[in-house]
Amino acid sequence: MPELPEVETTRRGLAPHVEGRVVADVVLRRPDLRWPIPPEIAALLPGRRIDSVRRRAKYLLLDTEVGSALLHLGMSGSLRVLPADTPVEAHDHVDLKLADRGRTKGRVLRFNDPRRFGCLLWQPPGEVHELLRGLGPEPLSDAFDGDYLFARSRGRKAPVKTFLMDQGIVVGVGNIYAAEALFEAGISPLREAGKVSRERYHALSDAVKRILAYAIERGGTTLRDFISPDGLPGYFELELAAYGRGGEPCPRCGKAMKEGTIGQRTTVWCPRCQR
Repeated sequence: MPELPEVETTRRGLAPHVEGRVVADVVLRRPDLRWPIPPEIAALLPGRRIDSVRRRAKYLLLDTEVGSALLHLGMSGSLRVLPADTPVEAHDHVDLKLADRGRTKGRVLRFNDPRRFGCLLWQPPGEVHELLRGLGPEPLSDAFDGDYLFARSRGRKAPVKTFLMDQGIVVGVGNIYAAEALFEAGISPLREAGKVSRERYHALSDAVKRILAYAIERGGTTLRDFISPDGLPGYFELELAAYGRGGEPCPRCGKAMKEGTIGQRTTVWCPRCQR
């Protein structure tokens, strides 16, 4: 599943091409993705200018004066800005046709989702969609730091990796980047969240920020189906230190990396470097 860096990469790729553009038409080739596509998408978007492209957690919002289209890429979704005459392929479920602007003509924002775990929903102006309520802070914001993690973790017996992946604690830290951050901070993913010290949580929050920022800079992580809006894959996968390296030598100490399951997710860690 695309994680926060992949979604932020998509946002940054889309923004220059769609912000300020007017939606000329909406083409829905099916009535639903993960959930039914609300009627506001086809009824209200045509004729409206996309004022901004925002990200909240792993969701993208296309803001207009009448509301926001809320998108999630799901397991395999992608958004591409293409010439309007680009042939439609399998799983091209939604087109937002963009009105001509100056020399920029005939473009379409196309949502492709083979597995249909993504979504296209609607958020009225001045409201917060129910999917966005109760979310924790953004990991790259000032609200997320070691003191915050320490305070929220007190009394929690769940493994620290499960705690870090809880979207009510902090958004957008999925399985890949949680494993990488815990490895960098030297914290075992099995340790109870409530037994991690304030000092080590500072190391963990710093690692999360550093790794996510670097992954965004590098274009996200290419795993399975993710492709950025310009058609290029991400490159961060080539530099993963822990995720997917079970049984391989630890890049720090050389001991074999352990692999197990925490919260039904595959987890890899070094039994010597992470404690």
